[in-house]
Amino acid sequence: MTEASTSLAGSYVEIPIKGKLALITGATGGIGAATARLFAKRGVHLALHYFSQHEKAQALVAELTALGVRCVAFKTDLADFDAVRKLHADVVAQLGHPDILYNNAAMSGRILGIHAKIENVDIEDMEMCWRVNNGASFLLTQLCVPHMEEQGYGRLVFCSSIAAATGGVVGPHYASSKSAMHGVMHWIAKQYSRSGITCNAVAPALIANTEMFNAPTAAHRDLIPVGRFGQPEEIASIVELLVTNSYMTNKIVVADGGMLPSSLA
Repeated sequence: MTEASTSLAGSYVEIPIKGKLALITGATGGIGAATARLFAKRGVHLALHYFSQHEKAQALVAELTALGVRCVAFKTDLADFDAVRKLHADVVAQLGHPDILYNNAAMSGRILGIHAKIENVDIEDMEMCWRVNNGASFLLTQLCVPHMEEQGYGRLVFCSSIAAATGGVVGPHYASSKSAMHGVMHWIAKQYSRSGITCNAVAPALIANTEMFNAPTAAHRDLIPVGRFGQPEEIASIVELLVTNSYMTNKIVVADGGMLPSSLA
């Protein structure tokens, strides 16, 4: 290889995540908690957002602090944008600027099922889903990116859903909020890739032991080629990949047990 081609190729430099600070929204849910546990084992300090599960949040803080990392829980209503701004300010004041942002929290609104009609969708559900699932994640990303750009390092991950591609069974209010998330992710990834910031999404389907999918049935299981439901830890491992690989950006990783043949657009 010539000197010129070597220069163009660049070189791989491993950037450890130990000692970094991650902000995880929806951290008391199945996927959020599993990701927090995995990060803590890697030595990542944690800012854990929650909405209503105070006791669960404090128990998780105690569990993760025992692993030797700094960990603080922050109660916030993500539907309130002023509260979202305060969440970011409080995290910075108590722990510092996040190096990793996992926009994991989401609301489904009323679950309508596969036989619903468009008139069954309340406009309030549509608005609230977009406000929490898109507005809050966009605002937090907007608040976190400037410091990431300044330091030349940042990891942004959005938790999407297979419903973004298929429509899902919850309803158009939820599915559309997730598909819209992809446009935001793609734009950010392209704008900031040369600033040391990667931006990706993970799109799970039928993950057991989560609040959103807490009543699985045999009919649900039969939809999955691998013949079982996913586990929160399996989604957490994908998030780990997305924050440790500095060459992977602008991607949506689908974890659905083989339901779709490839990644979402």
